[in-house]
Amino acid sequence: MTPQPSMPSTPRWGLFQLELRGPAGGNPFVGVTLGARFEHDGRTVQVQGFYDGDGIYRVRFMPDAPGPWRYVTESNCPDLGGRTGAFQCTAPEPGHHGPVRVADTFHFAYADGTPYTPVGTTAYAWIHQDEDLQRETLATLAGGPFNKLRMLLFPKDYTYCRNEPRLFPLEGRGPGAWDYARFNPAFFRHLEGRIEALGRLGIEADLILFHPYDRWGFSSMPAEADDRYLRYVVARLAAYRNVWWSLANEYDFLKTKTPADWDRFFQIVQQGDPYAHLRSIHNGVTHYDHAKPWVTHASIQHGDAPRPQELAHWREAYRKPVVIDENRYEGNLPYEWGCLPARELVHRFWLATVGGAYGGHSETYLHPQDRLWWCKGGVLRGESPPRLAFLRKILEEGPPVGFSPVSPYSARQRDDVYLYYFGNSQPAEWDFVLPEAITYNLQIIDPWAMTLSPAGTFRGTFRMLLPGKPYLAVRAIRVE
Repeated sequence: MTPQPSMPSTPRWGLFQLELRGPAGGNPFVGVTLGARFEHDGRTVQVQGFYDGDGIYRVRFMPDAPGPWRYVTESNCPDLGGRTGAFQCTAPEPGHHGPVRVADTFHFAYADGTPYTPVGTTAYAWIHQDEDLQRETLATLAGGPFNKLRMLLFPKDYTYCRNEPRLFPLEGRGPGAWDYARFNPAFFRHLEGRIEALGRLGIEADLILFHPYDRWGFSSMPAEADDRYLRYVVARLAAYRNVWWSLANEYDFLKTKTPADWDRFFQIVQQGDPYAHLRSIHNGVTHYDHAKPWVTHASIQHGDAPRPQELAHWREAYRKPVVIDENRYEGNLPYEWGCLPARELVHRFWLATVGGAYGGHSETYLHPQDRLWWCKGGVLRGESPPRLAFLRKILEEGPPVGFSPVSPYSARQRDDVYLYYFGNSQPAEWDFVLPEAITYNLQIIDPWAMTLSPAGTFRGTFRMLLPGKPYLAVRAIRVE
């Protein structure tokens, strides 16, 4: 659709931004309310605005339908309320498919229906490092297999991650002296630049809103400060199409919060986000009840290799996608959680795949300047990323449906593709059971060597010889 000459335009799932000037005196973060109603084709979307410092107020909106949109602002300040205008929503930019949604109960797809297979990594405090290291992180991600990044908003205080950030989300003078009613626009502008950079790389920004590893006092703010922070974050960031909300990393280790607090936080985020971005919460030991209606998918930390019966239990208990966002890390730290061999991490991804779930990556190799990817980003040194790129390619070249588990060793994409993964077993032959009426081409896959070897054409029930090596897979692809 061609935009009207006098009307500004924004691509579908892009970011339309309205900038207004208003009062700067007092505390506009709490004293001024601002929002807008956006209307298109008989539908209305209510959006909250925010104060961006220096007398600047903003309203951001992500249009999801092409055509003309009109808006009117609402405010308790006469200078900001009653502003009207319009813009034209045009076709999406190339490669932009909209926000990720849940699809087919246990899987994901972009808003336009394009399948999305998460192959995620974690670099918790990468935005709190020096600029050179942040640029290095983005360059690494640009050449890597990952399409989701777990990252913190608040800085992290933990072994190998003790640096003092340059910017903080709140104004103030440090621990015990933060002004919980004033946000730091410079921090959020920097964060937004990083979210935009990830979006250009096709990477979802899985934003972790709270965590327990804190020496600055952010994990123990008063309840009203927690709520105000969440509303401000959602108002500023929800219009970015590649945002996910993770309420916490290891939520059960934040002893300052109660189960009722987490329920309330979820509801604040859900109610404030007109685009219904994905919402999750990550556990230390105790799982949150992911079956609750405000949770879109299960984000799970699991210290051992996932077992098929566990994945089946979580899928059925939650009736939602299951992502093992933390399954220990490839690395060489003197801690159990940070010293997996690369082959073992790749193995755990494949186990998750045949269990109808999704794996998560990070790495923790010792470095003289403590530049560990898991916390600070930088450069990946491990051997798992190219193998995860190989797995992602296999998953994405299949039909546009996710895998459903069939047995402890196998999963299927309807009757189009069957995937068998034998893990640390090493069968020299295997009895396969496929539909009698369909012919399949079989391939033997070596996930570590990253090879695909044709094994012949079969149908029905048959026995096939195998190499007798551990960590092999077999894929059966329907012959059209």
